[in-house]
Amino acid sequence: MAKSAIACFLLLGLVLSVWPLLSFAQRRRNEDFPNFREEFTHKTSSGKRGEYTFARLRYSSNGWRPMWTTDYPKADAQLILGLRNWVQSSLNISDEATTVPPEVRELAKYPFIYAVEPGFMQLTDEHAAQLREYLLRGGFWMLDDFWGEYEWQNVQEQLHKVFPEYEIKELPLDHPLFHCYFDINEVVQVPNVDNIIYRGRTDEKGGIVPHYEGIVDESGRVLVFIARNCDNGDAWEWIDEPRYPLKYGLAAYRLGMNCIVYAMTH
Repeated sequence: MAKSAIACFLLLGLVLSVWPLLSFAQRRRNEDFPNFREEFTHKTSSGKRGEYTFARLRYSSNGWRPMWTTDYPKADAQLILGLRNWVQSSLNISDEATTVPPEVRELAKYPFIYAVEPGFMQLTDEHAAQLREYLLRGGFWMLDDFWGEYEWQNVQEQLHKVFPEYEIKELPLDHPLFHCYFDINEVVQVPNVDNIIYRGRTDEKGGIVPHYEGIVDESGRVLVFIARNCDNGDAWEWIDEPRYPLKYGLAAYRLGMNCIVYAMTH
């Protein structure tokens, strides 16, 4: 309990310390991300490559735009700031994130991959097979930011292509994933920035109840972590927005860091 409290206090200090650096980016929209990437990288990156690089999955989708680009690249860059300040002593972290296609030769370079908006993801049989091989070899896949029954149905269909033999299961909060770095003792519905600021709501599209779920192999290792009815990427992106409640940003950072540490150690 004391360790968790100290960790939360230090994480709050991290957020406050980077706030002035990130103030120039408040309310920048994703359609501006090429310019934002250049500006943000200039302020935060020396181009250093480390043993760990945050990798986002590029996938085909049926949305009105490439759905994998949601919150990109600011969410990834700001999560890296947290990682660099928190686990740099035990993990050599690259300054810049990357994106990766669903091809095992590329996936195998990264122990952790992140997919946003999988409610619109469309995997070919070949890409599903590539992801399966990557995960069975020791990879870890985090799915985040999808809402309601329609998107949940699609996530189940896409994961069934990858692992037809495994069921998606609710992960209990005493699972090692939730205690490998921070102690996470609550399933937090992390909201979209506009929903919480302008509507005062954490839910959307009928996704009322948040879930932490996963696909687990016979040895007990989590292959796929699923944050359902949650938007952790938005919290990573907008933790520098003063109107975004800090409790959601802290919860999202804790969860993301735990998933990465788990992927690197299991």
